[in-house]
Amino acid sequence: MRLIRLIAGIFGFLVGVIGLVWIGQGTGVFPYPRSSFMINQTPWIFWGLLATVIGVLIVWASRRFRI
Repeated sequence: MRLIRLIAGIFGFLVGVIGLVWIGQGTGVFPYPRSSFMINQTPWIFWGLLATVIGVLIVWASRRFRI
């Protein structure tokens, strides 16, 4: 079970980081790569926030619930 918790924690962290990148691209703060269709597109702020919250919840659950 430790392995599953570790994998879930890493997965949650990656989902959270991807969400932060989406927020950065949606706001135009992180305009890389330059050819990205996500730059300055407000829907990606919402999707990034949602992904970040889900990532944080996965990390929290992987640390909280011990089987």
